[in-house]
Amino acid sequence: MSEVDVLVIGAGVTGIHQLYRAREAGFSTLLLEAGDGVGGVWFWNRYPGARLDSESYTYGYLFSKELFEGWEWTERYAGQPENEAYFNYAVDRLGLREWIRFGARVTAVVFDEKSSTWQVSAGDGSTIRARFVVAATGVLSVPIYPDVPGRETFRGVQHHTGLYPRDPVDFTDKRVAVVGTGSSGVQIIPEIAREAASLTVYQRSANWCTPLGNEPIGAEAYAQIKADFEPMREKLKESQSGFLHQRRERKAFEDSAPDREAFYRQMWTSPGFSKLISHYSDMMTDGSANADWCEFMAGRIRELVDDPATAEKLIPRDHGWAGKRPPFVTGYFETYNRPNVTLVSTRETPMTRVTETGIETTDGQRNFDVIIWASGFDFGTGALNRLGVRGRGGLPLEKYWADGPQTFAGLMSHGFPNFFFPGGPHGAAGNNPRYAEDQVDFVADLIEHARAGGHRTIEVPEDVELEWNRMVEELAVHSSFGEHSYFYGANVAGKPRSFLLNPGGRPVLRKMLGEAVDSDYDRFFA
Repeated sequence: MSEVDVLVIGAGVTGIHQLYRAREAGFSTLLLEAGDGVGGVWFWNRYPGARLDSESYTYGYLFSKELFEGWEWTERYAGQPENEAYFNYAVDRLGLREWIRFGARVTAVVFDEKSSTWQVSAGDGSTIRARFVVAATGVLSVPIYPDVPGRETFRGVQHHTGLYPRDPVDFTDKRVAVVGTGSSGVQIIPEIAREAASLTVYQRSANWCTPLGNEPIGAEAYAQIKADFEPMREKLKESQSGFLHQRRERKAFEDSAPDREAFYRQMWTSPGFSKLISHYSDMMTDGSANADWCEFMAGRIRELVDDPATAEKLIPRDHGWAGKRPPFVTGYFETYNRPNVTLVSTRETPMTRVTETGIETTDGQRNFDVIIWASGFDFGTGALNRLGVRGRGGLPLEKYWADGPQTFAGLMSHGFPNFFFPGGPHGAAGNNPRYAEDQVDFVADLIEHARAGGHRTIEVPEDVELEWNRMVEELAVHSSFGEHSYFYGANVAGKPRSFLLNPGGRPVLRKMLGEAVDSDYDRFFA
């Protein structure tokens, strides 16, 4: 059995950063990764059309100016191949690859109270003893499928967007089904439609999709981005959501109807998350303002989709703007004007089973050569609850979280000493790497402080954890995200309804982490 000071699980954006901090501090380290490459979500989600909706140059690592200047993003919102290449560049530039073990899916993480260490087992047969474990497993790493029988009987080709194969899937002259119209589905649907003989889209719920606004980044523009690195980094550090978009102070009904119409048209074509951050200041708090914007978007959908019945199916009825995580699209609505594309509502005609040759609904069966499951993920807790984590007294993490995650700062849980999960549940919606870097730095500094003070065990006090969870519960009711969102686990059958984000955002995270730092972390050491 090998031994290390710090064991990191997962080679995504957070895990790579945590490994770097541990190496820089002189700890013996190892990172275990289930796949055979780095990038996390950008390793596994390699489907056609997969791309960022955070500006590329704000998504990558910002802790090193040299690292930033050594890479040039080619698009405002980079696609999957470029994102995966970036993380390979970062790992090699930082000299981390030799400390990563690929093909090592973790199967058990068991705490030994006598030694205050964790014994970690992996599917490759290895066992490692570690003083500290950082499970950077991500919130979108466990794909889920619709709860319908027969999927294993299908004789054609089928893939989940979250487990997409490295070799391209051939859709040429094929009858294809895509199940799901969330963030992944709306990206892959236009790509498949251009190749397939026929494409049938199975939709449970429509989403408020708006144009992504992607474009190439020219040499002159990127030179300016590099020149502005320091002020950009400072702005992103101070940003509540990790974006550069500026907040708007004006309220919706301070403008006349014609002025709102003009502003809505500007918002419709504005890039990415500016549609949330730079919108009217009361868009998320005034139901009438939200409904006014939704009516404008509904009108745009009706303009873009030729068939009125299809257009109505594509207009959400169960939530307002940002009631769910809004997808950003390129040519999505126009795709339904193609003669080879059909939209099926599984609310009107529910899916009953998958057969050897296709998909059956209450309206009958359609036959397919290929099925793409764009049916989402077990958000937040999915991966952590499947790691086989056993804390004090053999307590299973999934049992402790049976009614939803109990955490401090989305980082630690009482009863699981020396175990951290940055980038996990109770994180914030927004540009994830910017939020996660606050968590990574806190974990790294805390571990270094423990070493300097000779402390063997770090554990969040029960009352500190309770204070955090009380905050989540009290502020969740003010979030724009409704209980039908996957941020409440609504897309997973049998999952407890619990808010899986930090509704206080980055300011509340920093306040509570700052309080721990100001107290010299004293209450975290046993």
